[in-house]
Amino acid sequence: MTAGTPEHADTKSIGEDITSSELLAIHSARALAGRRVVFAGHGLPTLATSLAQRTVAPEIEIVYESGVTGARPPDLPRTISDSVLVPGAASVIPMTHLFNYVLQGQRIDVGFLGAAQVDRYGSLNSTLIGEDWEHPDSRLPGSGGAIEAMAGAAEIFLVMRRHTPRTFVEELDFVTSPSPHRSAQSDVGVMPAGAGVTHVITDLGIMTRFAQDEELTLTAVHPGVDPAEVVRQTGWNLHVVPDIETTQPPTAEELALLRETLDPSRVYLR
Repeated sequence: MTAGTPEHADTKSIGEDITSSELLAIHSARALAGRRVVFAGHGLPTLATSLAQRTVAPEIEIVYESGVTGARPPDLPRTISDSVLVPGAASVIPMTHLFNYVLQGQRIDVGFLGAAQVDRYGSLNSTLIGEDWEHPDSRLPGSGGAIEAMAGAAEIFLVMRRHTPRTFVEELDFVTSPSPHRSAQSDVGVMPAGAGVTHVITDLGIMTRFAQDEELTLTAVHPGVDPAEVVRQTGWNLHVVPDIETTQPPTAEELALLRETLDPSRVYLR
């Protein structure tokens, strides 16, 4: 399973009975406009790419860690290896081929992931919470394809269900997927080929970064969110752009697609 934050029940309302899961899925899908080949992680990234395929990016090619490429599933996959991914797909290849020739071959425009923790430069932790390897506070799924996506994709989009000082941290409890900035500081390993994390979508707003040594910066907040609150909920001194934007609320059409067509049984919209 591709690394991601554990799927907690999440029914927090964001006004007009819109849940934070719905908000995150819609803004994640909108971020994919203009992108072509996307490596979709488990959970909300899977839902967001499916929504994008039906809205802002109808020609998008979805790639899954299980070896499915060019997926156009008739129904929402419940996992990244769901058999529903196969009908209509461009190909189904061995995972070794996918990792060797697609991810490491730099054929992915966007790796769409989740994580348990992220730092200011976009390094990710999806391995454990706590400083003791033998007895951590929580042991998580681990890397899956996240480290290969970080290394080979042109850029990484990250969706985080909760924006808190515990998830946006000064120092990661464990570095699962090092950012280009962190990799450049190391004497070993290989530099990521792409820009690393360029977009982070959270329940409070959107953060962006593009240069190797550039920190994540708050560029937009959701309606009703004070930028100062986002700063307070971040574990480092978060920079805020002077002309910060307010995101556009979900449309009735987007909500209907999520609720009635894509995920009526609320597999991901918990």
